[in-house]
Amino acid sequence: MSITVARLDDPVVKDLIELIQGEYVLRYGGPDAAPIDAAEFAPPRGLFLLATVDGEPAGCGGWRDLGDRRDLGDRRDLGDRRDLGERRAEVKRMFTVAWYRNRGVARALLAELERTAAAAGIGQLVLETGLVQPEAMALYASSGYELIDGFGHYAGAPLSRAYGKRLVE
Repeated sequence: MSITVARLDDPVVKDLIELIQGEYVLRYGGPDAAPIDAAEFAPPRGLFLLATVDGEPAGCGGWRDLGDRRDLGDRRDLGDRRDLGERRAEVKRMFTVAWYRNRGVARALLAELERTAAAAGIGQLVLETGLVQPEAMALYASSGYELIDGFGHYAGAPLSRAYGKRLVE
């Protein structure tokens, strides 16, 4: 497996995003409507990664810097560091092509997202997933992410679950 930096608007990544949206339609009845902009995932504000296996696209994911935004919900489990200005980033568009699931692709992508975010000075990663994605919730929980209050576009959505994790440089 190879993990490389990619652009969110790269044609290969766009094809994966279409697969993600198709999966959301099957699971939730509609696509992910959370707004994203490719520029948010370009260094130094963020990063997007593409995983390939034998040259074939296997998965993707990225992070975007949220700065010290104060609208990310209650951080009781993670400790409230808003007054200290800890930078946060949001993980978005984590996806593994069906054929490559249960082969460590998502775990490797997530680990690389954590490593690169920490190297960029990010202190905490947050993300949103849904109840209809139990495999994603299991991945995040087993990778040290804790439930946090909802934030952003899906704050308060009944099928949404938000997670966060402190990073160590």
